[in-house]
Amino acid sequence: HVQLVESGGGSVQAGGSLRLSCAARTGTFRSACMGWFRQVPGKEREGVAAIESDFSTYYSDSVKGRFTISRDNNKSTFYLQMNNLQPEDTAMYYCAASHSPLLPMKGYLAPKEYNYWGQGTQVTF
Repeated sequence: HVQLVESGGGSVQAGGSLRLSCAARTGTFRSACMGWFRQVPGKEREGVAAIESDFSTYYSDSVKGRFTISRDNNKSTFYLQMNNLQPEDTAMYYCAASHSPLLPMKGYLAPKEYNYWGQGTQVTF
């Protein structure tokens, strides 16, 4: 069983920064691909960024150059540094974990390939 706990959301102004954290309570963190997703009411959940066990990173076009994903395997925690935040970044942000071997084919930002999810943390303007 994998438990994920997010923190770090809050209210920001345009151009501001936030860092989201996700603590993973699992013995398999090092081998998991970890991802950040976001969702607004009435819309599908979208992938924002992902980081593989080999530290390869993947970003959606909408956040590339502004957001940075990282992981600390010693702390079983991964992060999303969000800079130059814009009103369209307002959403509930979720962290997720995947061991799916289909990620390279289905896409590292495909929500359906992630089977463990945190409870979400809100980012609001």
